[in-house]
Amino acid sequence: MAGRSDVSEDVATDNQLIMYSTPWCGYCRRLKSQLDRAGIPFTEIDITDDPDSTAFVESVNGGNQTVPTVRLPNGTALTNPTLPQLTAALAAIV
Repeated sequence: MAGRSDVSEDVATDNQLIMYSTPWCGYCRRLKSQLDRAGIPFTEIDITDDPDSTAFVESVNGGNQTVPTVRLPNGTALTNPTLPQLTAALAAIV
């Protein structure tokens, strides 16, 4: 299920998505592949290597390290979104 949260931290750089993930996350691999096929640019951050990113993911997921968590260019976050949910969210902020 995808969740949405407003975030007040830095917005995605260069109007790109930021996808927080881990190397072993199958949902992350699937979403990365879908984004690549759809031609949607994104920056990936492995939360296992970045304590600040881990804290961000926890802050928008009730203390859980749920990935993929995607930060949209407008500063909102989606948790484990499907590609249609993500593209709809992007269309709504354009």
